[in-house]
Amino acid sequence: MYLKHAIYQGEFGLYNKGMNKNPFNLRIFIVPVVLLFFSCASTVNISYDLSPAELIQRAQEASDRNRYKTALDYYEALLDRNRSSIDLVITAEYEIAFIHYKQKKYQQSRAELNSLLEYYNTPDEELLPPQFKRLAIIVLDRITEKEAPRKLFGRK
Repeated sequence: MYLKHAIYQGEFGLYNKGMNKNPFNLRIFIVPVVLLFFSCASTVNISYDLSPAELIQRAQEASDRNRYKTALDYYEALLDRNRSSIDLVITAEYEIAFIHYKQKKYQQSRAELNSLLEYYNTPDEELLPPQFKRLAIIVLDRITEKEAPRKLFGRK
């Protein structure tokens, strides 16, 4: 009895004789699988052993390399793990808002910075890190400048 699709061991492993050995067919299958794998690998696995200083350092390094998603992941971890420390909460919230500013997500950044400034509208303002209030005001001013309609030749 003759089998039209006999299986044999060739130079590169098992083949089905009736199967087209065109490597293009294999690429059609592999390329989507590889793309799916890398698209799902966009989140960072952040160790719980990292101190707040290490989380901030890694976030800064990622941000310096324009890896904003990774930086945001580190700042979110800092925020989630340190809710009881107002200094770290303010640090994380400011840095998240600043990344959104760098990404030109001005409305989101403005809302986050205004929310941050609410911490400073309390009697405990003097206990909070003052640099983030100053920085938030500076970034809000820059957002306002960037969103203002541009005038030609500096005329009003």
